[in-house]
Amino acid sequence: MFAKYVFLLLLFVLIYVGFRALLELVIRQHKARIRLHYVKRSAVSARITTYMETWGWVKHMKELLESVESRLSLQAVLTISLIGLLVGLLAGGVFFQTFKGALIMTMIGTSLPYLLLRLKLVSVRLRTRLEFLPAVEVFFQSYMMDPNQNMKIALKYCIEENRILYPIKPVFEQLYRHLMTQRDTEESLRIFNLTLGHVWADYFTGIMRVALKEGSYVGESLKELITDMRKAQRFDQMERNRLLEIRIANFTPIGFLVLFMWINFKVNADNAYLYYVIDPEGRNMILDALLLIFVSFLMGIYLSMRRM
Repeated sequence: MFAKYVFLLLLFVLIYVGFRALLELVIRQHKARIRLHYVKRSAVSARITTYMETWGWVKHMKELLESVESRLSLQAVLTISLIGLLVGLLAGGVFFQTFKGALIMTMIGTSLPYLLLRLKLVSVRLRTRLEFLPAVEVFFQSYMMDPNQNMKIALKYCIEENRILYPIKPVFEQLYRHLMTQRDTEESLRIFNLTLGHVWADYFTGIMRVALKEGSYVGESLKELITDMRKAQRFDQMERNRLLEIRIANFTPIGFLVLFMWINFKVNADNAYLYYVIDPEGRNMILDALLLIFVSFLMGIYLSMRRM
């Protein structure tokens, strides 16, 4: 019993220290942006971040943050993931008191920031899917009206004249900023394609890649792409409806778990507490439910990406 209270004390201290460090990091970054419009980082943290960006999954995380235009920095997300790892480890060890519980809670706590970013990306893709065809049509008109058939100038005209409307306008604005700031063309197109995430965006970025790198005329390719997209417009609406069904199904297990436990505590709170908190079998059932919910989130995200 004494060891349990020690674990609870350590858990409280860890959560307090972690959230305080995270809050100080956010406040420091906010003050720096207001004062200098530049986030000052120490030499050690800068070296560590630069080194970690060479890792494949860290680079992917950075591009994912840019694609959803998150206000969090890569360093903040990695810090949150580390805190989630420690909290999950302690929570699993203290509450479930088994290796299985510690492992599952650690896995959930560590991957939760990434899953939330993925869910946000799916939301962005759902909002912009049906608006992609009108945006490409407007871009094609601007491209054909430009005497030099320059991709960057066509993007500039579309954005400045407000012919590309929300919610897909920020995606094209981000692509234009990346291209005009001398950022790597391949990386800029990859982030643009990651944000939209469907086969038509893949074809469009392929056409832009040819025009930007080789300077070739791509008017006919854009025209063919628009024609194919118009033919498949009804199918795109059906796919969007399926994606909405997948998202609704993702949150169904959480609702059933909360409803089931609420009914049990409402009927007999003492027996429910003894079974779900004190009894190891009850805790193991809750652990299995959390695992199934976590797996359902993974499957929902995977199916959403495949549907795109």
